[in-house]
Amino acid sequence: MKSLLLFALLLTTPLLAIPPGTKQAVVAIPETWNSSHASLFLYEKQGSQWIKIAGPLKSRLGRTGSAWGKGIYHPPTGATRKREGDMKSPAGLFYIGGAWGYAQSIKKHPRLPYRKVTSRDLWVEDSSSANYNRHLILKHEPKTQWERAQQMKQGDYAHSLKLFIAHNPPPKPTPGAGSAVFFHIWRGGGSRPTAGCTTIPESTLKQLVAWIDPDKQPVYILLPKAEYQDYRKVWKLP
Repeated sequence: MKSLLLFALLLTTPLLAIPPGTKQAVVAIPETWNSSHASLFLYEKQGSQWIKIAGPLKSRLGRTGSAWGKGIYHPPTGATRKREGDMKSPAGLFYIGGAWGYAQSIKKHPRLPYRKVTSRDLWVEDSSSANYNRHLILKHEPKTQWERAQQMKQGDYAHSLKLFIAHNPPPKPTPGAGSAVFFHIWRGGGSRPTAGCTTIPESTLKQLVAWIDPDKQPVYILLPKAEYQDYRKVWKLP
């Protein structure tokens, strides 16, 4: 399963701009840090120019808004940071990883890794575990209470298709900094906020899965409106 996260690993040092090899960007802009709604845009880089290919689209964020996550850039000194269980979506700039779902196969970009979720698939959200924020596949059906607690969601329409957002990812996730952050299908037609993921209509998610190309080093940018404008020139954002 290393291939599923290969292009979603955290860079260990801060950069001065979007990585030069990045040609695709998903951008979410909430009004404020406390907002659970965001406008979503898709951009593709052609030459030196970012071209908008979709948006604004509707999306939902964490119930309590957003906080700086652990992604390509280090959060500003003193900034409020994303923590496990805080009901906030991680803000910043992140690589986008592979897809998971319930179907045997899906319509996706040919190079995008996909795994059908089974009862043996775990995503570890226990911050005391050495496998925190890692995807594991058991060689047996879950036996212990701990294994059952870490199972990827089963029989849940909202999680029937999802795309990994590389917040606090392997190989060095920080315990307690947040785990299992994805794009997935929103609940109640967008009437419900999330526990930290970014949720979108099923049609939008399918569009993403068909478009995201690992060779283009896709990134996810989530910043409130004011911060997006502040960082736009420095980070060379779309």
